[in-house]
Amino acid sequence: MSSDQEAFNAELSPQAELARRLNLLLDVVVAERGQPVTFREVQQKLQSRGIKLSRARWFYMKDGTGRLVSDPALLGGLCEIFNVDPGYLQGDDAADLPERIDSQLEFVKSLRAARVKTFAARTLGDVSPETLRVITEYLNRDISRRPEGEQAAAGSSSDAREAAE
Repeated sequence: MSSDQEAFNAELSPQAELARRLNLLLDVVVAERGQPVTFREVQQKLQSRGIKLSRARWFYMKDGTGRLVSDPALLGGLCEIFNVDPGYLQGDDAADLPERIDSQLEFVKSLRAARVKTFAARTLGDVSPETLRVITEYLNRDISRRPEGEQAAAGSSSDAREAAE
């Protein structure tokens, strides 16, 4: 991990750190199966383990707002669903990401960068090729430095889809 990333993670509130970790897991599912996990899927899988989860609680867990969720049964159940070390969502720094998740993160990052570039190209259609190249270089640098921005962009679209369910 770079020193910039370590400094960023050190500044996160416990709620934001939980949200960051949870959103990484959700991003990997999108990369692996091509579609996001819905609230209903998560709720049903947890319910089969005897764990209840409300839509509001799920939202503020993913958003990093509200009270810190520290219920070991809930966090453990989510870790089981996503097949990660039980300590991962409980903030255990020693709990590493499984190799499959770690390897998918770069892929997710590339997909997001491509999506942003495509949107920018459509929006800025009448811009000179040189200006578009400069914008692309800036976006590539910014995306590589700020993974939390990528999560926010992805989270807003999946939240809107889930709210419609």
